[in-house]
Amino acid sequence: MPRLRRVLCSVTAAAAAVTVAAGSATAASGPEITSAAQNPAAQAPAAVSRTVHEWLTNPGDATPVDTQLSWQSPAAAAPTTVRVDPNVKFQTVSGFGAAITDSSAHVLYGLTPGNRDEVMKNLFDPRAGAGISFLRQPIGASDFAVGQDYSYDDLPAGQTDYDMKHFSIAHDEAQILPLVRQAKKLNPQLEIVASPWSMPGWMKTSGSMIDGKLIDSPKIYRAYALYLVKFVQAYRKAGVHVDYLTVQNEPQALERNNYPGTDLPWQQEAKVIEALGPALRAAGLDTKILGFDHNWSEHPGDIASHQRAGEDPQPEYPYDLLSTPAAKWLAGTAYHCYYGSSDAQTPLKASFPGKDIFMTECEGGDSSTILGVMRNWGRSSIDWNIALDENHGPHLGGCGTCNGTITVDSQTKAVTYNDQYRDIEHFSKFVPPGSVRIASSVVYTSGTSTPIEAVAFTTPDRSTAVVALNTAKTEQKFTVVSGDRSFDATVGAGATVTFQWSGR
Repeated sequence: MPRLRRVLCSVTAAAAAVTVAAGSATAASGPEITSAAQNPAAQAPAAVSRTVHEWLTNPGDATPVDTQLSWQSPAAAAPTTVRVDPNVKFQTVSGFGAAITDSSAHVLYGLTPGNRDEVMKNLFDPRAGAGISFLRQPIGASDFAVGQDYSYDDLPAGQTDYDMKHFSIAHDEAQILPLVRQAKKLNPQLEIVASPWSMPGWMKTSGSMIDGKLIDSPKIYRAYALYLVKFVQAYRKAGVHVDYLTVQNEPQALERNNYPGTDLPWQQEAKVIEALGPALRAAGLDTKILGFDHNWSEHPGDIASHQRAGEDPQPEYPYDLLSTPAAKWLAGTAYHCYYGSSDAQTPLKASFPGKDIFMTECEGGDSSTILGVMRNWGRSSIDWNIALDENHGPHLGGCGTCNGTITVDSQTKAVTYNDQYRDIEHFSKFVPPGSVRIASSVVYTSGTSTPIEAVAFTTPDRSTAVVALNTAKTEQKFTVVSGDRSFDATVGAGATVTFQWSGR
């Protein structure tokens, strides 16, 4: 039955795509189409700009090219055209960003206060910097922690703390929380999703944050829910609002032997959520819960791990979870980019149109990754560590080749803004929270395909932003058409460009 459901979802998603091209929206997950009659605000559009702001980054560029382009009217025909239709609307954007892990905080605190302030401004300030608008914060240690793993309720072997009498976020108070507060001050629209790599070891079959499962007991489910509620409350008291929670990072990844992780099947995740949802509500918290928090498709390595453990793989995890009573407490699904394709997001949206989709971790992603996430109903796209040193650390285990959004040399303290920074910036600087994805299509009149990828948005101030990527190894020319106007663009091999203009 799960396989049949997936096939039917794909058919539904394909139908939704067809109706968009035809200019209608009849599928459950299809776009919204607004008109002046339906939306009075549409009768008073923002002033239309005479020029287009172009922000272009070629591979290896340290500084984007910032220029102005001119409109043509009527719209001109071209071999390759990006067509934008602001009347067809999809999901609302929550933001773009990375994670201030324990390792990232350690690296940033290696800078002088003045240099650190400058880096934070470049990362989070919407005007002077990239305007990063979404952070994913580990709840306790991840693989990117300094020294040793930790939770907020560590106890000696054999002891328990069901009432969280020993709960404390003291570890985060020295570096992580000050940085998150500073980020929020620089960008007040910043949102946060928090994720645990492991619950405290005393809640697990392994007795450790390393590997193992959550003990299958109602008393443990209630204790874990209380642990997460205490985290949200403690962060709020410390001046940080947590907008979203997941209950387990990468629940399908088994056999971690050198950093925190938990094997959490969807049946157990559902039990956690059914305890957590009412606990959050009883505490008067508005934090929303996201399910899953793993790859678009189950990784073959994870499938093999399940089989070695005598367990069945769970390739339909997000579908199965959203089909349980726990779904009433879920705002949506969180995905990672390490296996599968962002195309997997659209059939899930078609099956559960009332649930949102977020990309919560993607180390090594690029502009193409973000474009795919956003074109498939993603509300966010979040990279991994916001800062690491030249040795891809410090880290406890896990990824030994991960890069940060920035690199801080541990000896010279020189700061390098990596390609990830520029990729995020093309979105976060021009597509603030509250923006809405609108219809865009790439039309070509010769050849069998086009190397241009594009996605478009309407922003809260009623500007339009289009992000495009040239995937070819040669320069490409194309025309962007909006209504009865157009402009021409030339983009180098591998370059990413953002176009922005006032009005529609």
